[in-house]
Amino acid sequence: MEAIYVLAFTRSHRTPRDKELIQWDEEYGKIKGSIFKRNRRFPLEIIISNKGKKAKLNHIEQKRLSDYIGALNVVMFAPEDLNLVKGSPQVRRRFIDMEIGQIQPTYIYHLGQYQKILRQRNHLLKELQRKPGADRTMLEVLTEQLIEHATTIIERRFKFLQLLRSWATPIHEGISRQLEKLEIAYDASVRVSEDMNLETIKRTYTEKFNDIGSKEVERGTTLAGPHRDDLVFYVNGKDVQTYGSQGQQRTTALSLKLAEIELIHSEVGEYPILLLDDVLSELDDFRQSHLLHTIQGKVQTFVSTTSIEGIEHEALEQAEIFRVTEGTIDIEK
Repeated sequence: MEAIYVLAFTRSHRTPRDKELIQWDEEYGKIKGSIFKRNRRFPLEIIISNKGKKAKLNHIEQKRLSDYIGALNVVMFAPEDLNLVKGSPQVRRRFIDMEIGQIQPTYIYHLGQYQKILRQRNHLLKELQRKPGADRTMLEVLTEQLIEHATTIIERRFKFLQLLRSWATPIHEGISRQLEKLEIAYDASVRVSEDMNLETIKRTYTEKFNDIGSKEVERGTTLAGPHRDDLVFYVNGKDVQTYGSQGQQRTTALSLKLAEIELIHSEVGEYPILLLDDVLSELDDFRQSHLLHTIQGKVQTFVSTTSIEGIEHEALEQAEIFRVTEGTIDIEK
């Protein structure tokens, strides 16, 4: 599961530390695979070492990882994804960033540049906090650069959110038997809205940073931008994170994952690979059944589980089953 995920995103969903993906006492780790798109075979390869990462598509090393991401589209649904609703804002930002990156690889570039400039800006703000009278010319330069990338990130997030809603809302209604309506709102740290164009968003950010400049120096950190934004989910008008039941939170998470699958299909023309990493046991019979029936026959799916008991007989009949015991893989069916 993790190997397929890394082959798609060049990073693990379990750990942010790449060195943990390298076997003990080895200098590097390598993952290779092949995908078939439009009746053509494309070899993929990821090499991870202490010096960094290399990604090859069709045997050609890509100059930037953002040029590689999107070659293999994957949707992961693991137990921790059930925290998508009740978890921290960082979890929801990562969700939206990873999905936009799959269908718009240039988004990864802007996000990477934003994070790099953000680190530089925060470092400078810490210095200015210690020396308030120091020259702020460099701060102005970094702020302008930050706004450029923030504007693109916000605009892409707004467009993605519109697409996500168009799929997630009817899917949620289907799972809840038409009893619940899901709404998704973007909670921005700056007064921006989805009807704004790029210039208006940029101007709004510029005004915001002008207003909070002194406060940022006092605190030594950047107080506004996409890195402080969040998604808010409402069911029948109520904030699911605060007031929703566990069942509503899980239905919302499932709706978002199923919406991801359809959204990627609508944007790239092919269904992504679905990875169900030990998550079926976390869903009740109805939600599990809805998930399996939705993907049946159209989505290549990998399921990991400690026991196949409880999985629908119809789904097992069509599946290839592999048993993993102490690192050894045996074909069971």
